[in-house]
Amino acid sequence: MTPERAGDRRPRRRFDPGALIAGVFFVGVALLFLVNGMSDDTVAGPEVLIPALLIGLGVVGMIRVLTRSRRRDRH
Repeated sequence: MTPERAGDRRPRRRFDPGALIAGVFFVGVALLFLVNGMSDDTVAGPEVLIPALLIGLGVVGMIRVLTRSRRRDRH
C-alpha cells in the first residue's frame, strides 16, 4: 500500500467552528492571566474574570450545540 493510500482509511474531519471559537477564547483568557501575572497592577479581578469565563463557556457551548444539529441534518 502506498503512503498516499494509507491516509484514505481515516474519515475526513469537518470544520468545527465551536472548536475554533473555544480555542480563541481560551487563548484570550490565558493571555489575560499572563498579563495579570506579569504586571504589578491588576488588569482584571476575579469579579470580572469569573463571569466572563462562564459567559464565554456558555457561548461556546451554544455554538457547539447549534453546529452539531446542523451536521446531523446533512447525513
